[in-house]
Amino acid sequence: MNFKSIRTIIDKEWAEVFKNRMVLFTMIFMPLIFTVLPLVMLYFTGQEMGDMGGVGTADVPAEFLSACSSDMTGAECMQVYLVNQFLLLFMMVPVIIPVTIAAYSIVGEKTTHSLEPLLATPISTFELLLGKSLAASLPAIFVGWVSFGLFVAALPLLGVTKSVINYIAGPTWLLAIIIAGPLMAIASVNLTIFVSSRVNDPRTAEQISTLFLLPIFGLLFAQLAGVVVINVMVMLSFIGGMILVDIGMVYLGTSIFQRENILTRWK
Repeated sequence: MNFKSIRTIIDKEWAEVFKNRMVLFTMIFMPLIFTVLPLVMLYFTGQEMGDMGGVGTADVPAEFLSACSSDMTGAECMQVYLVNQFLLLFMMVPVIIPVTIAAYSIVGEKTTHSLEPLLATPISTFELLLGKSLAASLPAIFVGWVSFGLFVAALPLLGVTKSVINYIAGPTWLLAIIIAGPLMAIASVNLTIFVSSRVNDPRTAEQISTLFLLPIFGLLFAQLAGVVVINVMVMLSFIGGMILVDIGMVYLGTSIFQRENILTRWK
């Protein structure tokens, strides 16, 4: 594997993608919203619970009590329950952002007639797809980590208690942000590249690839309904499943991407 070729692909993709204002807007605005929303919720719920004179554990759904530590008050456990709903928002950041970048990865180059000389180079299909995948996923993963870091750093400034901060900075959230998020980004990017190699419109590739968000919404609704409680075991199981999905997506994308026939099919 030629890492220099992969680095060249990444540099080329970034030089073109970051000229797009919509991509920059998505990379800045969306993570900012996902960071501010849980902070606002924690601040106002903390104020309201203080005014009510405290909240008992009876107010927390019974299915979630196992996620609360024994030293948490009822109000803290309620805050942990509420903020846990926003965990999936942070997991969406590295999924949504790369879709815009990867959707133009193949179709955009076909439109600008820059795909032909690229496919004519001696770079292998695996190196080509790996370079495009990393070019789309690395910025999203970095932005996701930065937004989570800002979120955690802002918690003490809002008067969030140490117990709640320890939970947010604990294993469940760290597994979700540091490991599950990047794995989802890789799967999302590979799906988008695969779709973009089969359609003629970047917007179509982008819309089809957003279907990858459906399992995340399903997990969110399952947690709200009390069917699933996102904890360390659930997150480890999810990570294991995503590893298998990523391996399958990489293998499928490499085997289906026919560089010799793609130009003929699009003419």
